Amino acid sequence: MIDCRSAKSRRQKVSSDALERIVASVRPPRAARISDVQRHLDSLTKPKGSLGQLEVLALRLARIYGDPPPEWHRRVVFVLAADHGVSVHGVSAYPREVTAQMCRNYASGGAAISAICRAVGASVVAVDVGVDADLAGVPKLEHCKVRRATRDLSAGRALTPCEVRRAIQVGWELVRDRPVPDVIALGEMGIGNTTAASAVTAALTGEDPALIIGPGTGVGADVVQLKVRLVRRALQRVPVNAPALRVLSEVGGLEIAGLVGVILGAASARRAVVTDGFIATSAALAAVRLCPAARSYLFASHCSTEPGHHVLLKALGLRPMFDLDMRLGEGTGAALAFPILEAATSILRHMATFESAGVSRRTPVQDGQP
Repeated sequence: MIDCRSAKSRRQKVSSDALERIVASVRPPRAARISDVQRHLDSLTKPKGSLGQLEVLALRLARIYGDPPPEWHRRVVFVLAADHGVSVHGVSAYPREVTAQMCRNYASGGAAISAICRAVGASVVAVDVGVDADLAGVPKLEHCKVRRATRDLSAGRALTPCEVRRAIQVGWELVRDRPVPDVIALGEMGIGNTTAASAVTAALTGEDPALIIGPGTGVGADVVQLKVRLVRRALQRVPVNAPALRVLSEVGGLEIAGLVGVILGAASARRAVVTDGFIATSAALAAVRLCPAARSYLFASHCSTEPGHHVLLKALGLRPMFDLDMRLGEGTGAALAFPILEAATSILRHMATFESAGVSRRTPVQDGQP
């Protein structure tokens, strides 16, 4: 387990140059040529394209890992937790202390993501990157606190640029300062973080906050309207087409910035990254705006019921694998995508070709004949 409290980078300011080096370490995937993988897929014992999006996933994964991709033995969901100053306005159905309580729940293995990971053979790495509580004594929790909660984004800048860079480096180190997992999923927890994610989404896409903001933890229409007003107020400070770092500083969250670092760390190590719901996908768009090459490593798991998630998926050009009306977060949807992605790699590893199986290929059909 990594304890970021003792890491040198936590004691010192993270320079802009350090972040530039992180971004520069991400390269487009080139483990296999698209044309070669497509020929392999078309030679397998099935009609061309009959496995639909599974073949698209297989092609993308082969570009990252090679053809055939190796078997995955280490599947990890990183769940980053932090609190938000904007929660003082009552934007959530739950009090702020729930963030700390859920961190203890992750550590004891009692959360939804814990149960789902057991079912899919994955591990949970829970991380305190900005919880407004002292969790130093909680075992099985990564202690990487940058600060205790963000400032109220509706009243001023949520984070300093240095705090954003520190959070990004926390995420990077979570991936790179350990044996790198074979595949990585994004999870988060933080009371008030749908408001921050809404502001990040609106700032990065230019979409109207009223078309982005939803019920989050299940709040009523009056609170949704309150969130819209708070986000609009915050966005008055953010210029159109502002850089991702400026957006994260003005209206972001520590867990969102930390997930940006997880994405960059995974992409630099040539690993697939599975996005979860609205909050995690807002981090994905910020990561791509900061480092466009990271886009090739992202896979969308599901489509959340939060309206802003549709906006983000469209901006990223990602197609989700399923839609189960989920809106919990924690990485629950992303973890459920692991078996689908592994099935995509399995067809490249284990399916026979027409030649090797002695199966006749499709007979050419003359025009006008059935």
